[in-house]
Amino acid sequence: MPNWEPGASLEILRHRADLLAKLRAFFEGKEILEVETPALARAPVTDLHIQSLTTEILDANIIKTFYLQTSPEFAMKRLLAFNAEPIYQIAKVFRHDPLTKNHNPEFTLLEWYRPGFTMGQLMDEVAELLSSLLACDSIPAFSYRELFEKYFRINPHRVSSDELLALTQKQLELSNTDLTDTDCLQLLMFSVIEPALPEFCFVYDYPKAQASLSVIEADSDEDQVARRFEVYCRGMELGNGYLELTDAQEQRKRFEQDNALRKKKGLDVYPLDEKFLSALESGLPVCSGVALGVDRLLMSMHELTNIDQAISFALERV
Repeated sequence: MPNWEPGASLEILRHRADLLAKLRAFFEGKEILEVETPALARAPVTDLHIQSLTTEILDANIIKTFYLQTSPEFAMKRLLAFNAEPIYQIAKVFRHDPLTKNHNPEFTLLEWYRPGFTMGQLMDEVAELLSSLLACDSIPAFSYRELFEKYFRINPHRVSSDELLALTQKQLELSNTDLTDTDCLQLLMFSVIEPALPEFCFVYDYPKAQASLSVIEADSDEDQVARRFEVYCRGMELGNGYLELTDAQEQRKRFEQDNALRKKKGLDVYPLDEKFLSALESGLPVCSGVALGVDRLLMSMHELTNIDQAISFALERV
């Protein structure tokens, strides 16, 4: 007989409902509008490390491919361009990745945008939210450069490709020679730095090659960095935030660069979201935005060891 029971206990399901209520109360208290946007899109994100799930729908008598959202970001930014007030959403999102102890292909994401906020102001608000839910009085912040200088004695924004590849091969005992700079940095971060991070922390100012939809600016040392941050909680990446890019031409250029790399790596090449780009052209307000994994947040709050324990039916139970 197949296992029909949920992975989450009744107690955890009650805690989950309570968490959702607390999240909504937090944003209601700040007069941030809750919105809903479609789970289906005509064009997905082009990020090389995010793969989208697809479906086919009969549209005007033509079978067309649609994509299940990996984030509500594009649609929410269209709303921001239409009416520049702070908004949030608790959304079901989907990524074509395998089931692991920390990831289910379908998961719940909390995403919000703050017009007029700097990246630092948004980090403070994230810390305020997490402090209200978790036993943490303060959350330290480390720059990406600070961590790589501490663990590897290199400046990740200036290190040569040859030196970085040699370091990665030595640290991780690899023989690969086809790794990009971004591959190397992410491997070092995941394998060495992340396991050594404190219980709660922010990491900010990433390499410009990892900018995605964030602004690139010079830091205090004149290194070009991506104004984005990640927040870690008990060994897991919990959220990802940006000082949002508002330049439509630059965003189109990045999408096209992503697709060129996708083609080179044998990945699917995705259509560009022209409606999103048109919204940027019309004028996206200067803003910062962040997305937090709700399932992982629940795991951290109740010290759960597998995402299967945080949701009713993970993929293997469907």
